[in-house]
Amino acid sequence: MSVLRKVAIVTGAGTGIGKAVSLALLREGYSVVLAGRRLEPLEMTVKEAGPLGSQALAVPTDVSKPESVRALFAKTKETFGRLDLLFNNAGVGAPPVLLEDLTYEQWKTVVDINLTGAFLCTQEAFKIMKSQTPRGGRIINNGSISAHAPRPNSAPYTATKHAITGLTKSTALDGRKYDIACGQIDIGNAATELTARMKDGVLQANGTIAVEPIMDVEHVARVVVYMASLPLDANVLFMTIMATKMPFVGRG
Repeated sequence: MSVLRKVAIVTGAGTGIGKAVSLALLREGYSVVLAGRRLEPLEMTVKEAGPLGSQALAVPTDVSKPESVRALFAKTKETFGRLDLLFNNAGVGAPPVLLEDLTYEQWKTVVDINLTGAFLCTQEAFKIMKSQTPRGGRIINNGSISAHAPRPNSAPYTATKHAITGLTKSTALDGRKYDIACGQIDIGNAATELTARMKDGVLQANGTIAVEPIMDVEHVARVVVYMASLPLDANVLFMTIMATKMPFVGRG
């Protein structure tokens, strides 16, 4: 009897953490739907997967748009027939300007993508997971160290990441009756395009500029694969993975 191949959706899959997690899941035997705003980076991720790319599907998606999210999940169900894992990873930050100088549009863009986007994807995942056979699935949210402690001039990003913690808890509770598990991974200083500036120094809470340690993004991918590997009667609700010497414990 053939083993049913598990199916995952990864948002923000064209670069950074999303790309690393997508490739790791493909290596683990998943079929992976790669979602992101731009098709070209998604296709590059598929190409980098080599022969495993035959089990990947690139779907350009704007997670802040309900119709785009609905189309992503409809395409996933149409192509693979089910959904076992959603990694809510898509996220953006606002320019690091003074809180009082942020524009409404800058605030709204971050909230729409980081928070509303995760909620919209979670809704659509519920609809598929609760109705399929075998029933259930797992949702993993990318929370960030900013779900615990802010950096200077990061109000929109930090507010949405704190809110993701609430969404994770609500999803874990409301998913119980459908055998849907939900957990959150809080990541600190993984080496991606977004953290490259840390090698040159970033603003600290005391006003100084300091170089911060970073870690290989593959460590993050391994943790997500571990969280996804658990049976649905076990769940990692929260996990923090960070560069050991980064300024989080004692930040400020």
